[in-house]
Amino acid sequence: MPVALQERFRLSPLIRWTLISVYLALVLPLPLMAPPELKIVLWSAAPIGLALVLAMLSEQVNVDDEGINVGHPTWCSWLIRRGWQLQWQEIKRLVPVGTSQGGTVYYLTTSNQGQRLLPQRLEKFDRFLSIFEQRTGLKTGGIQRLTPPWTYQLLCGLAIGMLTIESAVAVGVRCGLIVIPEGYPG
Repeated sequence: MPVALQERFRLSPLIRWTLISVYLALVLPLPLMAPPELKIVLWSAAPIGLALVLAMLSEQVNVDDEGINVGHPTWCSWLIRRGWQLQWQEIKRLVPVGTSQGGTVYYLTTSNQGQRLLPQRLEKFDRFLSIFEQRTGLKTGGIQRLTPPWTYQLLCGLAIGMLTIESAVAVGVRCGLIVIPEGYPG
């Protein structure tokens, strides 16, 4: 008896950690630089924002013998109510569409002319495409990730650089190596 297909594909860790790093690099300095009356509000808002970022980055693609399901895990699906599912036999075509940044996205066209965006930022993307091609009979040889990994590696490096510099400045201020002028409102 053949083994039933059931696999889950999450957002690529490189993309997930890069976007979390960017969030932290942009948000963490705000409470430190804010006027005293805003510090508590900003320190309270930062974890809420991080939770929202984590929820948005938790999208997952589930494939099984029946079809494909794109959505979010239970812990945040009540908040982010977007997603879709299709049976394999409903998927009739892959339609490439150029993006303004020079990339290509692919839409799945269904038997009733509906369209869904093919996920292209997944971990184990080649495995996902293999299953997709097997189940639909549509050729996926020309499909690549939406953005090359080097773009996220560069962005991650910049975010880590920002966090490093911000941390060094914070330590410098705490140790008295950097003096903030008397009239500064923060």
